[in-house]
Amino acid sequence: MTEKILVVDDEQDMTQLLRRTLEPELDCHVLEAFNGSMALDMLEAKQVGLVICDIKMPGMDGFELLEHIRDLYPDMTVVMLTAFGNIESAVAAIKKGAYDFISKPFEQDEIIFKIRKAMERSRLLSENKRLLQDKSRHRSSLLGESEAMKQVYEKIGLVAQSDVNVLITGESGTGKDLTARSIHSLSNRKDMPFIPVNCPAIPEHILESELFGYKKGAFTNAFRDKTGMFQEADKGTVFLDEIGDVGPSIQTKLLRVIQEKEIKPLGDSKSFRVDVRIIASTNQVLEHKIEQKEFREDLFYRLSVITIELPPLRHRINDIPLLAHHLLSKHCKKMGKPSLRISDEAIAFLMKRSWKGNVRELENVLIQSILYARENEIKKADLPGSDSDKAFSPGRNRLGADMAGLVYKDAKENMLKRFTHEYIGSKLLESHGNITRAAKESGLERQALQQIMRRFDIDPEKFRK
Repeated sequence: MTEKILVVDDEQDMTQLLRRTLEPELDCHVLEAFNGSMALDMLEAKQVGLVICDIKMPGMDGFELLEHIRDLYPDMTVVMLTAFGNIESAVAAIKKGAYDFISKPFEQDEIIFKIRKAMERSRLLSENKRLLQDKSRHRSSLLGESEAMKQVYEKIGLVAQSDVNVLITGESGTGKDLTARSIHSLSNRKDMPFIPVNCPAIPEHILESELFGYKKGAFTNAFRDKTGMFQEADKGTVFLDEIGDVGPSIQTKLLRVIQEKEIKPLGDSKSFRVDVRIIASTNQVLEHKIEQKEFREDLFYRLSVITIELPPLRHRINDIPLLAHHLLSKHCKKMGKPSLRISDEAIAFLMKRSWKGNVRELENVLIQSILYARENEIKKADLPGSDSDKAFSPGRNRLGADMAGLVYKDAKENMLKRFTHEYIGSKLLESHGNITRAAKESGLERQALQQIMRRFDIDPEKFRK
């Protein structure tokens, strides 16, 4: 989502200059306010991530506005504008809680660099606050009362308070991400950043710069310094999801981080100390990759000080009723639908399936059943894959009253619309509304997916957290 920046200056030429300077470079939307009162009104009405404020303004000056912002929005990142050479004002602004200051007139590169850093701070604070607020939710999201899950909870409790690296193994859809977040939220690092990295989703040449950062000029299009994820996660946790997919070069650098507790950005001559706990996950058997010389053995042992193996859903069938009720409640609320019950017959049917996709597959089936359900209870017939969902047999009509009376063309369009909403909706839900990722998971080009969404009136905003 495009971040909003509020620029406060009594000179309209200055606010417009900042808008023209920042919007093309930083993927942001600049709002303009011309006095302190107007700024406070806009902060109350808009979801702003960063404030740039001039110190010298008639009426309420920048210092007074800064005090109001600190009282009302203590986590807000504020950058002050001050006249060139007025170092006393700049120091005073920092002491009063401003993140940084910029002297006027400013160089374009300087202000873009400083505002980018300020935006990074704002995003980290926002993400950390969200994680702290969701801490209890992350714990409860790992549901299950089976013996297999009790062993998982026991291991999480044992490792959370230590700083040892953890390797989480298990099939896709078993909850590796939730397990990593639970470990972090129960650890002494819980108030510091949790940075997840989806390793297979990022090309290797980009992944290196994302993890370790780079210096301006390190490669083509490196127009400014970039802080890597390990530096952003200092004192916190980095979660390397699907570590088995990273290549040899990244593996070597990760080993250095673990052994030396330092990283070296691309193009930099010096290293930086980092205090980071690493949690990694994989759905592959890394020992096999070691035998095939595709994964470093020394890195494997450094990552797997403690291993937590998540059981597949087929090995914890008795947890399905608990999971089904939780997921139904969660998605009815998210989709703006009234709460639904689920029949005993439907539960029994769910408990007989093999669930190759584990909890994620169960979640997708229940999302589809919410859309299928015509009453306030989900029945077996509402579940994809049930007997009523099989192909036509002689003398049997499974279309239902809503389509049985339609001509072929209209019935076909109705079914296509239903399928598209269910399928694309499930992909957008998995990607939290990220169209690029949903397109990749669907085997489509981004533009093609957007065309489908426009045709069937699917709004990605409904799936974003």
